[in-house]
Amino acid sequence: MKKIIIAAVSKNNVIGEKGAVPWHSKEELQHFKKNTIGFPVIMGRKTWEAIGKPLEGRLNIIVTGNQDYQTSFREVVIFYSLQHALDFCKTSVYEKVFIIGGGEIFKQVINETDEMIISEMNFEVEGDVYFLEIDGTKWILESNELYDDFIVHHYIRK
Repeated sequence: MKKIIIAAVSKNNVIGEKGAVPWHSKEELQHFKKNTIGFPVIMGRKTWEAIGKPLEGRLNIIVTGNQDYQTSFREVVIFYSLQHALDFCKTSVYEKVFIIGGGEIFKQVINETDEMIISEMNFEVEGDVYFLEIDGTKWILESNELYDDFIVHHYIRK
């Protein structure tokens, strides 16, 4: 099973501001949906709360350290560690799983990830959560795809 980070980042590497994405791009959301539809998406609690509802057509998996955390959505699975969430996905029929954020989850999974699909937006914004620096000794930039609002950088692990 491939583990793939998918994220949208500003030119100055911001991914969040006060618990939300500090921009809206319909084009980038369509790109995100096209890639993730039909596959599990793993996210931290803060990302889940920013989204506010399950992403349709995907198994939504929340990772939180809060053992009492619950949601009223039946189509959502909660795990109390990222490793348990990944182990659950390994036992399923899925050929890939997408890790969609946020910052803490990306930090925990970066060394186990097989690919990254990074949408670099065409602007800078203020924020309080940043994406990780991409280590060129561990990643190969396989392709770039140009859109109106952003460039998609597809990385594979060396």
